Amino acid sequence: MHPIIIIMHNMKTKKIVCFGELMLRLEEEGQQLDNVNLDTAIFVGSEANVGVSLATLGDNVWMVTRLPDNVVGHTAAKKLQDFGVHTDLIMFEGDRIGTYFLKQGQSRQKSKTIYDRDNTPFSTLKPGDIDWHAILKDADIFHTTGISIGISQSAADVTFEALDVADELGLTISVDINYRSALWKYGADAHETITRLMQRADVMFGDAIEYEWLTGRNVPLEVTSANDPLDLATYEDWYKELHEICPRCSKMIIGTRNQVAPTHHLLTALMLSDGNKMLHSVIHDITNVIDPVGVGDAFAAGSIHAALHFPDNPQKWLDYSLAAATLKNYIPGDFNLATDEEILKLI
Repeated sequence: MHPIIIIMHNMKTKKIVCFGELMLRLEEEGQQLDNVNLDTAIFVGSEANVGVSLATLGDNVWMVTRLPDNVVGHTAAKKLQDFGVHTDLIMFEGDRIGTYFLKQGQSRQKSKTIYDRDNTPFSTLKPGDIDWHAILKDADIFHTTGISIGISQSAADVTFEALDVADELGLTISVDINYRSALWKYGADAHETITRLMQRADVMFGDAIEYEWLTGRNVPLEVTSANDPLDLATYEDWYKELHEICPRCSKMIIGTRNQVAPTHHLLTALMLSDGNKMLHSVIHDITNVIDPVGVGDAFAAGSIHAALHFPDNPQKWLDYSLAAATLKNYIPGDFNLATDEEILKLI
């Protein structure tokens, strides 16, 4: 099992590499998707969201992806650079960027997402296109998600190629389940492939529904108020099965979100830590939600940052992750721009 990196000083020297596709997000709240205003477009992606959040927190993070070699692709890379993410490892080829259209939920309507990411420069990556030894030789953490292996077979092959090199070089591997059923069109078995991905993780993230899908067991009851007790015994039993599926993983983190209404959410989190010790955080009652997109990515970034700064305090690690996710609900767009000071204050 790979150790969680312990950093006592000089945090800026540690290198985090995020790998995934960057897309164009188009949205117009309250209108149909065919009426989207292009002026609202922003560049996003789960792994890029994590990278921007980590850079905002002061961490040293690189984005690895492939973008179209045109004004759209170079603008997307510049956007990441503006937030402090290192972009010199990004490759440029092709002429179209992946897109997703989002219609935010209102009243009793759920949010709706439509992906358009076939034949993008990222989806056509193949093994050998990226010199992973050169990229990861001085890195400490490699982060990716189930999205990267759901886009195409070749993108999945490149992701596992990166994991092989990360293992060879002794990096800590961070993985978010991020199961998106709409992506899996190329014929692979999503459950088998994502399970194989999670078995490579030292630290894994996911929401309760994704862990339910991974294990095939019913999710424990969600809380309905900040004062509800958590069904800890059921979670402990659930974690035992998770650990049997992914014995390598030293930190398994579950985020739970109960959407009472589009603008009223309840968040909490649990962690199975070393020695099968289960920790849980308080329940955050979030009203006046502005934008819930990217909350899971904010949680993952908060956890990676906390792993570097509080490696010997897993409870603070978990509380920090949840606080980062909570603050994201009040920030428009996919990126969590909450600062370390703001997150610590909320804790």
